Amino acid sequence: MRKRFSAAIALALSCAMMLTACSGSKPAETTAAAADTTAAAAETTAAVAPSGDVQKLTMGTGGTTGTYYAYGGVIANVLNSKDIGVNINVQSTGASKANIYLVNDGEADLATVQNDVMDYAYNGTDLFAEEGAAKDFTAVAALYAEVCQIVTSGDIKSVDELKGKRVSVGDAGSGVEFNARQILEAYGISFDDIQVNNLGFGDSADALKDGKIDAFFCTAGAPTTAIVELATTNTINLLTVDDEHAKILADAHPFYTTYSIPGGSYKGVDDDVQTVAIKATLIASPKLSEETVYNITKAIFENKDEIAATHAKGEELDLDYAVSGISVPFHPGAEKYFKEVGAIK
Repeated sequence: MRKRFSAAIALALSCAMMLTACSGSKPAETTAAAADTTAAAAETTAAVAPSGDVQKLTMGTGGTTGTYYAYGGVIANVLNSKDIGVNINVQSTGASKANIYLVNDGEADLATVQNDVMDYAYNGTDLFAEEGAAKDFTAVAALYAEVCQIVTSGDIKSVDELKGKRVSVGDAGSGVEFNARQILEAYGISFDDIQVNNLGFGDSADALKDGKIDAFFCTAGAPTTAIVELATTNTINLLTVDDEHAKILADAHPFYTTYSIPGGSYKGVDDDVQTVAIKATLIASPKLSEETVYNITKAIFENKDEIAATHAKGEELDLDYAVSGISVPFHPGAEKYFKEVGAIK
């Protein structure tokens, strides 16, 4: 199975290199506006390399309509414009799991992945339980939050009330399904205690609207398009993951961090909602030199305003945030930079 999967990835990457338009599953649905306004940037990352000794690098991202692809293009364009000796070409891929294998197998130099999927890969658990561990990659920096949102109809006010209810936990085998399982377990609830439905974000929102389910889990940048659209026609609640249960969760799965969804993100949800989040994280091949990854990491954070001016997710670039919730080793070049600026002691 592993060989077939690797071959499929290689074929997908080849298609992407020829067409620069291959699509794949998105790590999370995000606002369409962010993807639309920056997709063009991703398309131009194969810029002409400046003169001199320049490394040509490949960055794996996600589907062409997703945030990973668009945001990766923005980062690549900014880095390519700086005198740091790299020319990065962004490729559309199947997102987190595929990207782990692309870097692990030497078919990409950089990639964006969810930090929980990164943890599963390194330890050979959950999404990687069948294929086994893939460890030939390193962390560079957490970039932005992918928020674990629990959306319910107006009658359900707490996670405990999900017992016995019809709950969509994401597509079968998806990262969202594992997030849902882990969050529920922190509350002492198993999948046996709920009526499990396996639906994607859009289908989950439609099912809640039609009264076919009572709640759904959604791991995505907030605000999320599917939830925004649902809230315009239906009364919704976002369930809180309180400090006690967030700690239980993080103790068991250190890639989780707490997160507050700002009030007003969705119609009818006026107060901030505390929950947990995973992180979109940049990884690198350990074969890249310390100098190269140091320069990349430094350039990202020294030019975060330029990145944020083109893509809203750039606003979330933060040194302390970049190093928290990372459960795999940092690349020596990234670690050198974070120690230099005091983010790692």
